This record gives sequence, C-alpha cells and structure tokens, in this order.
Amino acid sequence: MSKPILLVTNQVPPDRVGALLELHRREGLKVAIYDGKTHHGSDGVDDPGVPFIRSSQRGIYRAAASGRYRAVIATSAGRVALPAAYFGARRAAVPFIYWTGIWHQIATPAHIAAAPLVRWIESHADAVIAYGPHVAEYVKDHGATNVQVAPQPVDVDFWSKPGRAAAWRQQLGEPAFLVGVAGRSEPGKGLELAVSAWQRSGLAAQGAMLAIAGSADAGAEQPSIAALGQLGAGQMRDLYAAADIWLVPSLATRNFREPWGLVVNEAMLQQTAVIASDAVGAAAGGLVVNEQTGLVVSAGDEAALAAAIQRLAREPELRSSLAAAGAQAAAQYNYAAWAAACSAALKSVAAG
Repeated sequence: MSKPILLVTNQVPPDRVGALLELHRREGLKVAIYDGKTHHGSDGVDDPGVPFIRSSQRGIYRAAASGRYRAVIATSAGRVALPAAYFGARRAAVPFIYWTGIWHQIATPAHIAAAPLVRWIESHADAVIAYGPHVAEYVKDHGATNVQVAPQPVDVDFWSKPGRAAAWRQQLGEPAFLVGVAGRSEPGKGLELAVSAWQRSGLAAQGAMLAIAGSADAGAEQPSIAALGQLGAGQMRDLYAAADIWLVPSLATRNFREPWGLVVNEAMLQQTAVIASDAVGAAAGGLVVNEQTGLVVSAGDEAALAAAIQRLAREPELRSSLAAAGAQAAAQYNYAAWAAACSAALKSVAAG
C-alpha cells in the first residue's frame, strides 16, 4: 500500500470533515492537527473522521520530515506550522503543496513580518491549492506557477434538503418579508453595517424583519430585529429556508478579508437569494455573480446594501431567478469537486 498524504492544519471545523473523508477515500490521508486560531466560527471537532495525529506547531517538522508520507499539504494558518511543514517536506524529499484562502496582505505587525517567508513558500511550493480564482491570482502574483483551484464545498445533500421554513416564520411572528444575516460581532463580518442598512431600507414599517444568527446582541433592542444567537446546523438550514433573502456584508479590514464565506453556499442551496459584498471570497471567487446568481455590492457601502435589499423586496421575480441560479451553481461546490482538485494537484507533482 502506498504511503499516505500528510495534511497539516489547525482545528478541523465540522464543515470540513466531509471534504477530508472524500480526499482520504481517493488518496489516503493522515491529518496533523495543531492548536491554533480558527476563522471558521466554530470549534474544531475531536475526531475529523480520518486518520490523524495531534502535534505542536514545531512538531510538524518531525512529522513532515519522517519519510512516512508521499507528499505534504499545509494550510496558511499558524506562525510556525507552515514553514515547519515546508522544510520538513524538503528534508524528506517529497512534494510540498500549499493550501490557502488568503487573497490580500493581512496588515498586522506579525503578518507583515512573516510576509517575505510566506511569499517565498508560495513561489517555491511544488503546487498551490487555492480556495478560488481570486486566491489563485494572488499567489500567482507572488510567483506561484502550478496552481489548482479547489472549490470551497459544503455538504450539498444536507444543505439542499427542504428546510422547515414555517416553524421559523411562525416563531418570528409571520413577518411580511424576512431578511437573514449570520456572523460574529467582529469588524470584518459587517453586522453593524447590515443593521444600519436594514434600518435605512425602511422595510420594518411594512412588517418586515431582520433575523441575525450567530450574535445575540446586535440590534436586539429593536422590534424589527430578532437576534437569535448561535444556532445548530439544522436550525440554520430552516432559517435559510424561511428567509426571503440572505445578507453576507463582510468588510475588508487590516486584519481580515473573508476567504470564502460558506454561509453563501448554504443559503443558496436552500434557494434563498443572496446579497454579498465584494469583500466576500465567494463573490470574488465567482460563486456570487452580480445579477446572475445573486447581487454584489461594494463592501462598506450602506446605501448600496440598503438599495439591494429594497430591490429584492419589490422584485419577487428577480429574487426567484437569482435563488434558482444560485442553488444550481452552489450544487457544484461539493466534496467530490474539492477532492478532485486536490487529487489533480497531487498528480501534477507525481504524488497522486
């Protein structure tokens, strides 16, 4: 039996388990998990469902250099883990593949200091797996030549099952029009902007409501806003189904730019029309195409977001057409497509 692939990452969020299972089925996988900050809005799972080890960031070098793997794939997270994986793979004389969703320079002092090394790894990796075309262009600008785009997937079967919309609409008082948004109370997520744009839209006076998932306090004092707090996957699916439109208003900050935004995929699969900002990876990466699979507005533009909300409220035919096209497009962003792109990257470096 051939040696497995070593995939180095920090906490594995629940929505990534299915993707790893599919790649393991195709290629044989061992996941090296180190502790570190995750940007997925959820804690990592205890068991990713595939063979795994837990390691310190410095211990990643020993694993990558051990000779037990036929290639090493590492994510962009972690201050030490990425170079440890790269130089460990070089020590073992096996291909190194960089997997990244970064598409702009994060401007914290630590990231600026690390930028020369990260860009050197980008240009010297045997292959790069990018979240989307926006990320591919970014790493190509830094000298990467062998780049594969792996579409950011969700569990299409789960998220496309009919949600129980009636239960949420009843709980929320049967609003005439329901707008949904999800996110943490962090500057890059744009929740305050969403609340301001909602107020500016004037739809509250017509019996409409804004439902916020993930934050228990944003706008909670307003009768036309329901702050729902953290919701489970099934509850989110039902809320997507209940919503007439879904907002993804992420902002570009010095510390953050949304690598993708899987909430886009999830809402689309419930055939809910999406409005996203151009600071959302799913928009920059081609899933949300303005006037085709959703509406795209400039990040931070409150007036434009309010106008887009008003437009979809008064144009149900447009809303329906965007929802249908979005669902069809999002169905292609599945685990098999992601794993196939990873397999192509491995094949390109003779490690498939």
